[in-house]
Amino acid sequence: MEPFTFFQRRMLMNYIWGSAVAVCGVGSLFIFYTLQLEPTEIMYLIFIMISSVGVMLTGEIMMYKHHVRPIQQLFTKEPHSTKQVKEALLRAHQFPQLTVKRILGPHLLGLSIPASLFAWWAIERGLVNLPLYYIGFAWMGAVLIAVMHALIEFFLTDRAVQLLLPSIYEKGGFIDYKRDTSISIKTKLFVTSMFTAVFPVVLFLLASQIRLIEGRGVDGYWSWASIIGAVVMGIGALAALLLYRSIQKPMEQLSERFLDVRQGQTEPMENLYVDEFSQLVAGFNHMVTGIEERDEENKRLLESFFTVFAATLDARDPYTAGHSKRVAEYSDLIARKAGFDEKQLDLLKKSALLHDIGKIGIGDDVLLKDGRLSEEEFAKIKEHPVIGAQILGQVQLPESLAPVLTGVRHHHERYDGNGYPDGLAREDIPVFGRLMAVADAFDAMTSDRPYRQGMPFSKALAIIEEGKGTQWDPYFSDLFLEEMREDTRKKALG
Repeated sequence: MEPFTFFQRRMLMNYIWGSAVAVCGVGSLFIFYTLQLEPTEIMYLIFIMISSVGVMLTGEIMMYKHHVRPIQQLFTKEPHSTKQVKEALLRAHQFPQLTVKRILGPHLLGLSIPASLFAWWAIERGLVNLPLYYIGFAWMGAVLIAVMHALIEFFLTDRAVQLLLPSIYEKGGFIDYKRDTSISIKTKLFVTSMFTAVFPVVLFLLASQIRLIEGRGVDGYWSWASIIGAVVMGIGALAALLLYRSIQKPMEQLSERFLDVRQGQTEPMENLYVDEFSQLVAGFNHMVTGIEERDEENKRLLESFFTVFAATLDARDPYTAGHSKRVAEYSDLIARKAGFDEKQLDLLKKSALLHDIGKIGIGDDVLLKDGRLSEEEFAKIKEHPVIGAQILGQVQLPESLAPVLTGVRHHHERYDGNGYPDGLAREDIPVFGRLMAVADAFDAMTSDRPYRQGMPFSKALAIIEEGKGTQWDPYFSDLFLEEMREDTRKKALG
């Protein structure tokens, strides 16, 4: 359903519901349950009320159309300007107060003045046997009921406006405009508290006064008082509930968004309010912006940290310069084909860049040796995964970066359990370790060393094909082989 149409229907339902409670419910109950009337007098009073309601509705409809026009034009006429959006926003936020004015204006006067004139005519003609001063009591009751109706409509309209505002913002974005059009929470609390305290007492006193004037005494008093008391207490409870709901909703939204921030979701909150909650939402958004800026700065620092570590290793061992970067690229290729999400890809890249960082702890006589390594020297080289994990452990990486350590420590494990440092096998090897083992082996085989030339890609791929399921994880091996062979075919054709 189109947002403005939905808003119109909701306003109509609010009006019908509020009128049913205030006028048809409370008003009619006090008239027909408090007064002693003959059947013909009841018919005349019903006729008077219906006629007065017709006058009232005419005035209210005219006023409503005037109030809603800026909002209606925004949704029914294209194109629209920023000025029109601002006017619609302003009018939407004014709508709860305008609803109160409609009820205390054409609603009260349009109903009470015609009803008073018709009632005076009926009393003068002898059609209704009531004292003329009862019209004064009727005015007192009408004011009380109008205030009650206005309060109900205010909170119901406020909720309807909150549902409409996102659609207005969509027309022009979250533009800035003067936010001083709403009644403060302090005022809402004060007025509602006064209403719930005063309204039941005054209305009950008014009804009791009429009963005493009619000389009905104590006969049936408690039955009458119980019904009247239940009605006024219900009205007071309803007003308190509407006030609570108007505060509850934004508080729940803020609470939910704070929980989102704790979980790492830092989306700003739509500021749909113009009372004190507007300031709270603005403060929340300012906090979120600060968190995002801080996280972005931390992310840049962390990226620099990983890059510097990788560059440090390359500077230490010029024969393997670029190895970490290439392993990161090959690992990313496999992971994307495996369907890793962006967060996993980022962690995998960091782990791959640092996978050989432990070689910083290996002496130059071993690390930079030109010839083949002896068994004792190779045993020292095999310590680099553990040294690397220890180095990063001392950095005290946050819990979210824990998978980085698994890739550093376990990229030399074998799928058959004959690898190092822990001799893990199959799925016991962390996923980053299994994946990076393929990428690391391929780059090691195809890179030049002082004592040998790097293998051709085809031979290295054949070795991985032969070793999948024993040395390397068959799933990640197949993904890598498929991607590399596809890339080779494309190059051959292109």
